[in-house]
Amino acid sequence: MGRAFEYRKARKLKRWGHMARTFTKLGKEIEIAVKAAGADPSGNTRLRILIQNAKEENMPKENIERAIKRATEKDAADYKEVIYEGYGPHGIAFLVETATDNTNRTVANIRMHFNKCGGTLGNSGSVGFLFDHKCVFKFKAPGADPEELELEMIDLGVDEFYPEEDGITVYAPYESFGAIQKWLDDKGFEIVSGESVRIPTDTKELDAEGRESVEKLVERLEEDDDVVNVYHTMKEPEAEEE
Repeated sequence: MGRAFEYRKARKLKRWGHMARTFTKLGKEIEIAVKAAGADPSGNTRLRILIQNAKEENMPKENIERAIKRATEKDAADYKEVIYEGYGPHGIAFLVETATDNTNRTVANIRMHFNKCGGTLGNSGSVGFLFDHKCVFKFKAPGADPEELELEMIDLGVDEFYPEEDGITVYAPYESFGAIQKWLDDKGFEIVSGESVRIPTDTKELDAEGRESVEKLVERLEEDDDVVNVYHTMKEPEAEEE
């Protein structure tokens, strides 16, 4: 398996224990998408894909509907997407994606999390170059020849292609997101999920004590209501085979 696939598999296994926080963060992303391009999924590509992502995470339908409704209300919070970068314990690079209606509050909280865990919040661009910005789609293409699909999708920028029992997963540079989404729609394939991910170009292996100190910072950041995603360069433990 490729680097992107294995990295995301390890992260996915860890996320299963954080369902409530996942719903909260998906709700914010849905609100941002509705404010940007309207509440009709048929005319709002990002919203449509986020709804699919929410379903993939088993987010209840009523939660999705509430998030859409909140975004259309007159006094709805005006969320912005802001990225913070820094270094955690043992020189591990961190990239933190947030959705916030108060950047002063968010940057103060993020800085506090880093400081309390022996890290340092850096400037924009200080660690971003250490991560590849990718898009990942999972879709269903019943009856299609996987080998032919892969050849077609290489032209769209896809650099990792994985046929699985419940669908096909592909990775590409994030700039290809729109082209891949349109191609899948035009083909009539069902998009199960589509999202942005940041994958470290290199990772650092730590001993158990080192991992624990880094995971403490990860946990603090993930528990922050403004944080959507936390990425870092610590090598993840090998995912166990089922």
